[in-house]
Amino acid sequence: MYKLCHCCMISVTLSQFRSQQSAYIAAVQREPVEITSRGAIPRAVLVSPEFYDRALRALEDQADIRAAFAARSEEGRVGHEDLMRELDL
Repeated sequence: MYKLCHCCMISVTLSQFRSQQSAYIAAVQREPVEITSRGAIPRAVLVSPEFYDRALRALEDQADIRAAFAARSEEGRVGHEDLMRELDL
């Protein structure tokens, strides 16, 4: 399971990553690995495929929640009972 705070992320320079790629790719299974260059400028963050999939699903869920909230606040929306009557159900 991943740690969620940025301060707990492994941070390595690009040259460190290049010299020990397999070790850092193994570490990605436990926590994200930030790759930096030129005085600690963040260039990339590596995560496991499972973490990426979970993060993508969470972002999609948030987008769905925002869309549902917006739909609820629209004027002229039809209530469930009215819809059922309109569809003869």
